[in-house]
Amino acid sequence: MESKSDLKRQYKETSNEAGIFLITNTTNGKVFLGSSLNLYGPLNKHRFMLSTGSHLNSELQADWNRLGADAFKFEIVEVIKPSDDPDFRLETALVASEEAWLAKMQPVGERGYNRNVRIRE
Repeated sequence: MESKSDLKRQYKETSNEAGIFLITNTTNGKVFLGSSLNLYGPLNKHRFMLSTGSHLNSELQADWNRLGADAFKFEIVEVIKPSDDPDFRLETALVASEEAWLAKMQPVGERGYNRNVRIRE
C-alpha cells in the first residue's frame, strides 16, 4: 500500500491536461459541454456536485435526480497536446477547440444544459 506522501508526490507529478469534456444524458441526448486547462478537476467536480445534489445547473441536477447516475456519461472528448512549436500557445489552442466543439454540439438551448457559450472552467 502506498503512503500518503507517495500519493501526494504522484499527484504533484501528474501533468494537467487541457481540453474539452462532455456530460451526456443518455436518455434524452442533452449535453453539458465544458473545457479546462486541467480537465480532471472540473469533471470530478461536476460528478461530485451532481451526486450530492448541489450542482449549480438546476436543469441538469433535476434530470440527474430523476433519472439517476446511470443515465449520464462523463467523457473527455479532446485533449490539447502541447507542441514543440515556439509559436504554440495552449490558451489559443483551447479557444479554437472550444469554438469547434460548441459548433458541433450546440449545447445551449434545447440540445444542451449549457446556459451560454462560455464553457471554460
